[in-house]
Amino acid sequence: MKLGVFTVLFSDKSFDDMLKYVSSKGIEAIELGTGGYPGDAHCKVDELLEDESKLNSFEEKIAAHGLTISALSCHGNPLHPQKKIAEPADAILVKTIKLASKLGIPVVNTFSGCPGDHEHALYPNWPVTPWPHDFQEVLKWQWEEKLIPYWKEKNDLAEAHNVKIGLELHGGFSVHTPSTMLRLREACGPAIGANLDPSHMWWQGIDPIEAIKILGRENAIHHFHAKDTIIDQQNMNRHGLTDMTDYSELRDRSWYFRTVGFGHDQKTWADMISTLRLYDYDYVVSIEHEDGLMSIDEGFTKAVETLKPVMVRESVGKMWWA
Repeated sequence: MKLGVFTVLFSDKSFDDMLKYVSSKGIEAIELGTGGYPGDAHCKVDELLEDESKLNSFEEKIAAHGLTISALSCHGNPLHPQKKIAEPADAILVKTIKLASKLGIPVVNTFSGCPGDHEHALYPNWPVTPWPHDFQEVLKWQWEEKLIPYWKEKNDLAEAHNVKIGLELHGGFSVHTPSTMLRLREACGPAIGANLDPSHMWWQGIDPIEAIKILGRENAIHHFHAKDTIIDQQNMNRHGLTDMTDYSELRDRSWYFRTVGFGHDQKTWADMISTLRLYDYDYVVSIEHEDGLMSIDEGFTKAVETLKPVMVRESVGKMWWA
């Protein structure tokens, strides 16, 4: 396994300065944003697809710092009911898949998206309760008319380019739990899998270790984010899981993100890493920092310090004792 980082943290740094900084921290792999919510500070898709010399220079600089690229990420909502939002998200996903294929990068990360509730809707509709039955009708329409047709097409595109798609299981989007992930994968194909982020499991009441087992049995974990979450039980009692309090209002939120080790202890993270290996995930653990209490540098550094000792880097080989 390798320790990586989602470089959107360092969008204020130049490409060269970012590479120098992360490699100095012992990072081995980088996840690069290509557009959408993460932006494209370090990976200009159009330039790299159109200019071979820029593509070669891009690869050479990364290799010179002893780094590899774990994934290209273009999180967005390609199923947004407003075409002016959906179409750019779809376009950057297609371009990102093509660039990943050209660079030999195995994974493209994004969100599943969330449609509206009918063809002329203006905003996404995220059903989270089975009753009144209107929500079931909305959910059925979304999956049958939007999600499955769209992601079946993208599964086939990814397979044709020898790339996998890692959908981040994130609230507000149609695929947000292990069950919704596996439902979409079964309907659309094996190129569709998870970019599993434990921070979004914890606030939904899901044990990330059990999520790893559920998805790992189906070989459905394509990428893994390292980010932590803390639950404030007093605020949880007031607001519940689907807390709409702004992320900046940490004192009043039911839950908020922390850097690795500040929501759950190192033993919990060691158990997650071990369970990933148990279910044959031997790829990158990519640090994502969205901690409202720490600077980027401090939060990132503490995440590295927490994860380095618990990474499993060598497979056991033959069980000599049995």
